[in-house]
Amino acid sequence: MTELPQLQTFSADSITAPFHHVTFRRIWLASLFSNLGALIRGVGAAWAMTQMTSSADKVALVQTALMLPVMLISMPAGAIADMHDRRIVMLFSLGIALAGAAALTALAWLGLVTPNLLLALCFVVGSGVALMDPAWQSSVSEQVPSETLPAAVALNSISYNIARSVGPAIGGIVVVTAGAVAAFALNALLYLPLMLALFLWKPFSEPSRLPPERFNRAIVTGVRYIANSPSIKIVLTRSMVTGAIGGAIIALMPLVARDLLHGDAQTYGIMLSAFGLGAVIGALNLTEVRKRMSGEAAIRACALSMGCAIAAVALSREPILTTAALFLAGAVWMMAWALFNIGVQLSAPRWVAGRSLAAYQAASSGGIAVGSWGWGHLTDVAGVQTALLVSAALMLVSPLLGLWWRMPRVGAWGEEAEVLEDPEVRLALTGRSGPLVVEIEYRVMQGNARSFHNVMQDVQLFRQRNGAYGWSIARDIADPELWTERYHCPTWLDYLRQRNRSTPSERAIEQQAIAFHIGPEPVRVRRMLERPFGSVRWKENVSEAFGKQEISRF
Repeated sequence: MTELPQLQTFSADSITAPFHHVTFRRIWLASLFSNLGALIRGVGAAWAMTQMTSSADKVALVQTALMLPVMLISMPAGAIADMHDRRIVMLFSLGIALAGAAALTALAWLGLVTPNLLLALCFVVGSGVALMDPAWQSSVSEQVPSETLPAAVALNSISYNIARSVGPAIGGIVVVTAGAVAAFALNALLYLPLMLALFLWKPFSEPSRLPPERFNRAIVTGVRYIANSPSIKIVLTRSMVTGAIGGAIIALMPLVARDLLHGDAQTYGIMLSAFGLGAVIGALNLTEVRKRMSGEAAIRACALSMGCAIAAVALSREPILTTAALFLAGAVWMMAWALFNIGVQLSAPRWVAGRSLAAYQAASSGGIAVGSWGWGHLTDVAGVQTALLVSAALMLVSPLLGLWWRMPRVGAWGEEAEVLEDPEVRLALTGRSGPLVVEIEYRVMQGNARSFHNVMQDVQLFRQRNGAYGWSIARDIADPELWTERYHCPTWLDYLRQRNRSTPSERAIEQQAIAFHIGPEPVRVRRMLERPFGSVRWKENVSEAFGKQEISRF
């Protein structure tokens, strides 16, 4: 983690607490300019598309082109964020976004932009943002202490929504007065302050004594963790549904301005500003909402309010009423996404934070991207008003999802696993020796059998999400008190990683299982190499230090 100054003159519960850390403050301010540029570009792209084509499908696809990359590459991006220096990943990603924005500016200036080319370049910019997002969000814990993390997450949302409150209006003015080319150029220039702030940041991280995971293995490990984490799966499902249903208001907003209010680019910019200003107010009140309401109750309230706001936008023909409805929509939209984001961040330990946040980004952005495409098609068939009313109706019934997928209680973020001593071995192993089979024998009183089995189901989940596979629990039919837990790890290195990934809360579950053990002997653990003469070895050009000189450590 970054070395942070010790300041005791502020409350960690305060929304402004993260600003007492210079790194966060500098990056936050630079991100505000970057977000401002992105919103200005968004106005330019959306309005340029309305001028090039009358197809609602094409207009809605602008939002899809910007969001679809997040769904497609988030998981690889999350693996990269967890494997490499997050600052370098962010700088590289911003370079891709800057290149896309610069190309869009140049081609628009030359008059060569077509609807399909506009969508393609929006996809390039979106790809840079998608690659950066997991590293960006998971790096917050390296900028502030864990107790101020919720406030830092809220402030990052506020940064975006402050930009949204003024950026679209500025974008509308820029487009009306100077054209879309100026909006694209301004977007490119406003990436530079964030690149400079990241360049000046010098994070400190303790190097791991184990080699980093291979890229494909890191992706598989991330997927396995999420698949075995019920709390994260619930948040991902709810965020995807919310994005697919509620994304209509964002995707169709240019058409609301043009067809329902008969306005121009400036009208569209004002509408987006109202939405963004509401989002800022929502973010500022997020701490208070979290104090007064559970996560499930807050998400339900946001969904009901959002449904009413979308219905008002659909039925209104008065700019003032539409602006007021969008203000409410922005406030509850931002609150819902901040709650989902915090839910993921507080449910994932640091070693898999990037991949967990990437999955969240993929789910939410995928929902918005696919939903935007669907709402565009429905608008072509039935009109803007009907599409928005359908969206409002679905949003009003979406709280029923809580009956099956209730928002979880969270609290694992920032947990650091205690580094365990490596087990003693006498067989010569390399990092790639494997597969490894682990058997753990428990002796449990027969009267406690069912309770022990229930605890072992939780043990199964955290073993599998930390890297084990093929887990099973068996009971000896000749000696009913004897139980054997068995699981596999692909290689010796994977076992060492799996063994040291358990958080304190997971270790507590393991201790609950061990507490059932009876008898004078401790729980017996066997670690066996499944292919003792056919194991994968290091390549010839790899140093022998790990395999020979340091073998006693492993």
